[in-house]
Amino acid sequence: MAKKRWIQGAKASIKRRGTEGVFRRKAQKAGMSTGAYARKVLANPSRYSPTTRKQAGLAKAFSTARKGKKK
Repeated sequence: MAKKRWIQGAKASIKRRGTEGVFRRKAQKAGMSTGAYARKVLANPSRYSPTTRKQAGLAKAFSTARKGKKK
């Protein structure tokens, strides 16, 4: 069974390591939104580093978890 609150742990780990916003900055540098850049990375995984691929997957998971919640 999957860990129920894994997203909270992932967010805490990102904040603790000081890597918060790194993927967003990569997307901005490419002139794209975070979601569009994540889709591009996941569609062409061989063009990107393993770290960027993991960040793209996590960005997609965060956006999926966010759907249905009010801002």
